[in-house]
Amino acid sequence: MRVYLDHNAGAPLRSEARQAMLAVLDGPPANPSSAHREGARARRILDEARADVAALVAADPADIVFTSGATEANNLALRGAAGAAPLADAAGGLTAPADDAGAAVVTTAVEHASVLETARLLGAGLVGVDAEGRVTPAAVAGACGPGTRLVSVGLANGEVGSVQPVAAIAAALAGRGILLHTDAAQAAGRLPVDVGALAVDLLSLSSPKLGGPAGVGALWVRRGVRLVPQLTGGRQERERRAGSENVAGIAGFAAAARAARTELAEAPARMAARVEELWQAVRAAAPDAVRHGPAHGPRLPNTLNARIPGCAGESLLVLLDLAGVAVSLGSACAAGAAEPSHVLVAMGLDREQARGALRFSVGPATTAAEVDAVAGVLAGVVRQVRAGAAAAAPVAVARAARPAGGARA
Repeated sequence: MRVYLDHNAGAPLRSEARQAMLAVLDGPPANPSSAHREGARARRILDEARADVAALVAADPADIVFTSGATEANNLALRGAAGAAPLADAAGGLTAPADDAGAAVVTTAVEHASVLETARLLGAGLVGVDAEGRVTPAAVAGACGPGTRLVSVGLANGEVGSVQPVAAIAAALAGRGILLHTDAAQAAGRLPVDVGALAVDLLSLSSPKLGGPAGVGALWVRRGVRLVPQLTGGRQERERRAGSENVAGIAGFAAAARAARTELAEAPARMAARVEELWQAVRAAAPDAVRHGPAHGPRLPNTLNARIPGCAGESLLVLLDLAGVAVSLGSACAAGAAEPSHVLVAMGLDREQARGALRFSVGPATTAAEVDAVAGVLAGVVRQVRAGAAAAAPVAVARAARPAGGARA
């Protein structure tokens, strides 16, 4: 039996989403922009989907812009609001304008790569976080100058589960004419999300995080907010995103959003229970394990990030995979990177500690039996990794003691 504990990278496709997609794919081919009957059917599917996605975040359907995913939604929010002119220095670092106007975009050190890399090209100001991965509203507001046009703060961090005080940040920015964007890809469907209560201007969503198909997302845009389109051509999506809409994918996204909304009353508590069971399993396998993320206050109910001293995270991941358990080292968008998690480094861990962390992320359907299966293999995996590390240590010491140039004694 395989146990999938990487829902923050992408949840399994829900049966409701699959059925909704097949209903479109098995129907007549149509472009929603066409004037005939088939086109009208496709437009009706889009309208219904827009309403379902909007309902997940208590928004008006007319303000939903469908995209190819949260990455595109984040790019449209940042580039569209702040402009696409690159302001990065030659080394590609985060910079601020030379005068005292402040950076055009302000974001945090723990954002998803699609925000951080886009912000880097826009010359963003960067706000640090505390040891639990949170920013303070005062720090965000203090990083903004008279030239700041947009602040982007993710609602929930997909690596460690920190939930940011976005509504309080909005209050701290009130009256300054600064737009506030939040990436809610990890939060939506796992926490109640209300665009009005958050008081944001832009909010990004992801279909696959909800159990919908990959390749679909959305950006909610508050009425009256002006964005420069990043894809130009046709007049689709109220002229904010040109190109024929992915009707089948959007139908699947909507079905997943609808299902996730109906589960919000009880799924978070169930996922939180599975996470605590996982943490107890980790501690039983390694009593010296360290949990990263918030110890108190709001957090994603489905996310556990932990480090086991003496164990490389990559080694644990490989052996767990061989044992039938799928986990992650962090954000899937950073998979294969030689660098440790930027989120953990920003939280104060050194690079070696950050490389030792594993992320377990459960879903609404994760069972206690699956957690028990993980517990059954985890202790053996930890022993195997620690034994391997102990055996390798003398070899590493011997190599370090060799004379320069590789000469042998």
